[in-house]
Amino acid sequence: MSESSNLHLKTCPQCGTRSAETAKKCSVCGHQFTSAKPASGKRSSSNLSSGGVPEFQLSLPLAIGMLVLAIVVGGGLTFFGLSQTDRLAEPTEIPSATATASLTPTGTPEIPTQTSTPVPTLPPSSYTVQQNDTCGSIAAIFNVSVQSIVLQNALDANCSLFIGQVLQVPQPTYTPTPEASPTLSELQATIEACDTDIHVVQEGDTLSLIAQSYGVPLEAIQQWNGLTSDTAFLGQRLVIPYCERVFVGGATVTPTAAPPYPAAELLLPIDGDSFDLGNDVVTLQWSSVGALRENEAYQVTIIDVTSGQNERIVEEVIDTSYSVPATMRPSDGQPHIFRWFVVPVAQIGVDSEGLPVYTQGGSTSESRVFTWSGSAGPAPTTE
Repeated sequence: MSESSNLHLKTCPQCGTRSAETAKKCSVCGHQFTSAKPASGKRSSSNLSSGGVPEFQLSLPLAIGMLVLAIVVGGGLTFFGLSQTDRLAEPTEIPSATATASLTPTGTPEIPTQTSTPVPTLPPSSYTVQQNDTCGSIAAIFNVSVQSIVLQNALDANCSLFIGQVLQVPQPTYTPTPEASPTLSELQATIEACDTDIHVVQEGDTLSLIAQSYGVPLEAIQQWNGLTSDTAFLGQRLVIPYCERVFVGGATVTPTAAPPYPAAELLLPIDGDSFDLGNDVVTLQWSSVGALRENEAYQVTIIDVTSGQNERIVEEVIDTSYSVPATMRPSDGQPHIFRWFVVPVAQIGVDSEGLPVYTQGGSTSESRVFTWSGSAGPAPTTE
């Protein structure tokens, strides 16, 4: 297009598009032209800037295209410059996750390790001392030793108690139950074949009296009933093993039962009395329960509760006094606690060795304790 023809076009002030001089609006953006036709042969004043420099106007699509081109060229130059200076970081390849192979269990089962069951530890029981209680009777009730009660409560050697005193009684020693065996032991076979009876303990009964009345050794009754002392509780059911009986078949038995004598009253020594090295003899005394018959006597039981073995002496006398044998005196240099009581008995027969067998003929007296000290050395012997 010649310059003469360009002089007859007008420029859209909105988008810069040239339109015919006679156009009323821009064909691109729709701008309305309101200016009059300039004089012939002269440039329009809108085409020149105030300084005389030509004014260039770009269309919108062209401006966007030039901007994109500038961004692309600038990015390429930046990438080229960084690659020449070794400052361009290489992308780090992220390794893909690899599935871990699962272990296949073997067919051999694990053998469990056998562990021992811990022994249960139980706290001591509380017991309030009642009238006529002694350390020996309390120990028998809880099936523990007198020495354990003395140590647990820091008592003196006499094991002195008072009514209302609260004692801490230790639990008996735990005995694990033996595992069952498919083969019967000799003892189990004896139990299976033994003829037994049940004895219900009455008031005043002791294991020694029960043993004598049935003609069965005291040790056998203790073994069959799992007992460790001579104490029996009212209403307790005891197994009497007749297969352990030691009576002679033709034993002489008194046909008339002994009368129910009252309990003897203990006189000397007083409960808790102590004897030292200067006392060579300890004499026990009690009141009479009445006129005894020919086959009757007083049975005196003395137990050394400090020894831990419940060493005892059981003797029958017709008098109301008894001197403790010198063989009972301790020889370890320590004071020992002795418990004693008396019960009327009647002879009902003899055993296989010709010794008399007694049955209880009255109530058992209350028990008392005394302390006896001895020198360190062998116990004295009686001739």
